[in-house]
Amino acid sequence: MKKVLVPLAVGFEEAEFIGIADVLKRAGAMGGNLELIIASLDSELWVKGANGICIQADCSLESVDTKNLDAIALPGGFDGMNNLKNNGTILSIIKKLYNDKRIVAAICASPIVLNEAGVLSAEFACYPGCEVGLKGQRLEKAVLVRDNVITAAGPATAILFGLELAKALCGEEIYKALYEGMLVPLSRA
Repeated sequence: MKKVLVPLAVGFEEAEFIGIADVLKRAGAMGGNLELIIASLDSELWVKGANGICIQADCSLESVDTKNLDAIALPGGFDGMNNLKNNGTILSIIKKLYNDKRIVAAICASPIVLNEAGVLSAEFACYPGCEVGLKGQRLEKAVLVRDNVITAAGPATAILFGLELAKALCGEEIYKALYEGMLVPLSRA
């Protein structure tokens, strides 16, 4: 079973978190052999997002078996990104996964966290303005996949970001079923 860590930090962007979590839960339910681990950075499981919405994490980060992860997906939100960037455990997980050729993914402001971990060096997507001072080059794309790094622009691209994660982790068949079943083609009209 593939394990994906989605860390929740105070100030996370709620729409981005939901886009990631919802799509990956659907992928797992469709036979994607996927476990989603939603972890708070500390022992407080209720985490308040950027827009005041509280989400309950499954567990604390310290209780996660980080040795067996296949991916990490970081929601954005500027305060949430800063809280992730300042967490040594998160940075260590990102470095290890990247070096092991596993998936590291970030949306909105959170490619800054990937940069802080030293794994951002190619083209990437992020929220406009968040690319200042980062290695690599921001492209005006909804989602960008470069090797084992997946990045996305922001809240409106969260479902597409989740779909790219599902494709990387569960394969093309589940990706296509989700893409059609979630009516993504209608959103491009």
